[in-house]
Amino acid sequence: MESFIVFLPLILVMGAFLYFANRRQRKALDATISLHDSLAIGDRVHTTSGLQGTITAVTDDDVDLEIAPGVVTRWMKLAVRGKIEDSDEDTDDTVEDTSRDVESSGVELTKD
Repeated sequence: MESFIVFLPLILVMGAFLYFANRRQRKALDATISLHDSLAIGDRVHTTSGLQGTITAVTDDDVDLEIAPGVVTRWMKLAVRGKIEDSDEDTDDTVEDTSRDVESSGVELTKD
């Protein structure tokens, strides 16, 4: 009986750990299932391997992704990791010329 009392806290801690680990896994699985159920043609997604594409077709187990204009590949739904949300800002690859800002600020740059 004494040995049971000694191991009771250990058993309780391990039981709590298993409960919370299972709960976290279940939440992740539910989020993945809801993502796969919400996939629709035209959605931008990325896969578990890092590939980005636009969905052109959806079946029960597969999605067709257009990864370049005219290039469509078939993937398992399980490979889709998440949707790519469009941002409100334009993401141009332009570089702004800030040299005028430095000159007009009155700061003099000299080399010692």
